[in-house]
Amino acid sequence: MDAVAGDLTVVSDVAIQPKKPKLLLKNKIRREKKSYLCLHFLLTLILVQPKTCTTGAKVPAVIVFGDSSVDAGNNNHIETLLKSNFHPYGRDFFGGKATGRFSNGRVPTDFMSESFGLRKFVPAYLDPAYNISDFAVGVCFASAGTGYDNVTSDVLSVIPLWKEVKYYKQHQKKLRAHLGVKKANTIISEAVYLISMGTNDFLENYYTLSSRRSQYNITQYQNFLVNIAGSLIKKLYGLGARKLSLGGLPPMGCLPLERTTSFITGNGRKCNAKYNKVARVFNLKLSGLLKRLNAEFPGSKIVFSNPYPILQQIVQNPSSFGFESAAVACCSTGMFEMGYMCNQYNPFTCSDANKYVFWDSFHPTEKTNHIVAKHLFKTVLSKLL
Repeated sequence: MDAVAGDLTVVSDVAIQPKKPKLLLKNKIRREKKSYLCLHFLLTLILVQPKTCTTGAKVPAVIVFGDSSVDAGNNNHIETLLKSNFHPYGRDFFGGKATGRFSNGRVPTDFMSESFGLRKFVPAYLDPAYNISDFAVGVCFASAGTGYDNVTSDVLSVIPLWKEVKYYKQHQKKLRAHLGVKKANTIISEAVYLISMGTNDFLENYYTLSSRRSQYNITQYQNFLVNIAGSLIKKLYGLGARKLSLGGLPPMGCLPLERTTSFITGNGRKCNAKYNKVARVFNLKLSGLLKRLNAEFPGSKIVFSNPYPILQQIVQNPSSFGFESAAVACCSTGMFEMGYMCNQYNPFTCSDANKYVFWDSFHPTEKTNHIVAKHLFKTVLSKLL
């Protein structure tokens, strides 16, 4: 029979005397210390978890190749004039930091990484602030100003495409040393590879310099670039890539630089129809390439991420997307403002980049990048899952 009477507890007819206050205090301290140690142990487990473990991630990593449309800051660490590691670039990035991204905030691949359940940004491979643990879940080899054509990268002394691939080979060795061959190879084969370049090949090379125009007509040059794109995908496939996205060209005739040039020549701020046609034809050629490669490479998923249609919609009807201006850039007139021409001393830079489709004369604002990335993930990239 159990009974409770005053300070005396009776259990199964055996009397147990109440504990003394000093003993109660010691037991309480011991319990609290034990609870603290358990909590400390759990927190330690959480904090020391490898950065490759991302809760809810749909893929283990994203790996980026390309130009300024996706460069996360690699140009900061090479000898080139084409940099954006100063304000007002990055003023809407996390902490207001100018990282070397050619935008007021994040670039499309940052948003794509987030959509895949990974980090909210993809770090640059040459950035010493990050290491192999960071790069295991996402790494960017892109370089602003580069293209498929090696001549394009020579214009402003940036990283050529072949060297981006060389850096990736280095990354693979580091990854295998860090995680072991089996786990690293799993990441390599299950990662999503995002490729975005081509605009510089036309605007900064073919239509600006004479060397390639003397060798190729525009159709021949397009085919020349498509062959290089095919070689890139074959090389990445040989290195273990199985899920790849090849980006197309935007309506490059509608960049603020081209529209301002039209204005100066007396044609209003119209898009350059010739350049837009070149972009559309080139995109068709890339799409055809991928159909052939998907059939050629067993076990691969290669998709075409074409930004042209959604960007064309935004440019033609900016108000329906919440923008006020598509013809000029947030950073001043939209004429030559890119890199050092768009700086904190420029008195004309807008106060609210969300009202503008373009940040500088070549590059979209973070808001535009977000819209494009969200559209491409929903319509194309989700097929890689």
